[in-house]
Amino acid sequence: MSKKEKLEAAKEKSLGLFGEFKEFVKRGNVLDMAVGVVIGSAFGAIVTSLVNDIIMPLVSLLTGGLDFTNWFVALDGKAYATLEEAQAAGAATLNYGNLISVILNFLIVAFCIFMVVKAMNKFMKKKEEPKEEEPPKKPDDIVLLEQIRDLLKRK
Repeated sequence: MSKKEKLEAAKEKSLGLFGEFKEFVKRGNVLDMAVGVVIGSAFGAIVTSLVNDIIMPLVSLLTGGLDFTNWFVALDGKAYATLEEAQAAGAATLNYGNLISVILNFLIVAFCIFMVVKAMNKFMKKKEEPKEEEPPKKPDDIVLLEQIRDLLKRK
């Protein structure tokens, strides 16, 4: 290890947690991760809208007008017509209808990510397909022997 490398290592060690954080940030993956988080949150908003505004009304239509958001159990023993009414009364509730919506949301997000990854893999596979591999080059002595053999065959 050179003097410069030793000095850098000592400097990083002396900085402790801040030095480690600096190294972490320098790696470059942090920027990629930040971009992923931002895009992921935007993608999440799109999927949430898709679930709440398109899919759940269709599911509600197929189930005879049932609204998952109003599927709940009031823990105070009283009956409430809607979840909003129970929450306005201050009742504790188990909102299993919301859980169904969140699970459906997760499945849709997972499927969308699967489709994006599948498309990217297909695109990358086409892009990275190697050209026909050239046969390995024969050693010079083998080439020379083959030339001698061919000459002897002609005579």
